[in-house]
Amino acid sequence: MSDFAQPKDQDSNIAVVDAPGTERAGAAKRQTRIIAIANQKGGVGKTTTAINLGTGLAAIGRRVLLVDLDPQGNASTGLGIDRTNRHVSSYDVLMGEATVAQAQVQTAVPGLSIVPSTVDLTGAELELIDMPRRAYRLREALAAGGEELDYVLIDSPPSLNLLTVNALVAAKSVVVPLQCEFFALEGLSMLIKTIERIRTGFNAELEILGVVLTMYDKRNNLSDQVAADVRGFLGDKVYKTIIPRNVRVSEAPSHGKPALLYDHKCAGSLAYMQLASEMLRRERLEAAA
Repeated sequence: MSDFAQPKDQDSNIAVVDAPGTERAGAAKRQTRIIAIANQKGGVGKTTTAINLGTGLAAIGRRVLLVDLDPQGNASTGLGIDRTNRHVSSYDVLMGEATVAQAQVQTAVPGLSIVPSTVDLTGAELELIDMPRRAYRLREALAAGGEELDYVLIDSPPSLNLLTVNALVAAKSVVVPLQCEFFALEGLSMLIKTIERIRTGFNAELEILGVVLTMYDKRNNLSDQVAADVRGFLGDKVYKTIIPRNVRVSEAPSHGKPALLYDHKCAGSLAYMQLASEMLRRERLEAAA
């Protein structure tokens, strides 16, 4: 058994512990929740959130698939998938040359697998233009079945193109990482308009599941002001959990590990575990309503 799956003690890594009320014993089969991690603005912690939220959900006992739909492939690198080992990728899935099951790779995190990205995705937009149902390629690939999953997280590119459209059409909801900086609300309003266009033209079920405030610096009064403004604008859609600016979280991708494996005691890791638990609590409340 890996350290990741051991009960937590002074010698172990992360414990796999359910938050209160998340026990799975005897639970009825649930539909897979497909969530796009999206923001048209770059540098907001989107991929970091995708990696560590996925890891946090897996640590709580959920079965998670991360689809790397960003040509940069940072989510794949951050989960330790070497570029030379990405024989089948999200590009192949979009082109219809492979199934999701054929493309997914198990990561070092029990319960977390990934469909890796390669540089081939850079040209995918041009290739998709002439394809039938080009906006629905990922949605249909995920619907084709495979391993039973609790969550599919899609790490989308930091731009609005056909890859991002595929992510938003495939998803039922969007988690928006939002950096605590001056232009945060401007970028958020642009994303909301994009989501409304997708709802109108392609996916009427799409909704914002929540906004995650990232890179929070408690020494900076601007972070508090941005957090207050975003909460005033979106209210309960903003998660209570705030992700702090943290050196260990920034270091983790260079070691091919999520922060929760690299340093499970750092402030960033603890925040992402709390975010995963908060997401599950919200889900239970929605189901009970």
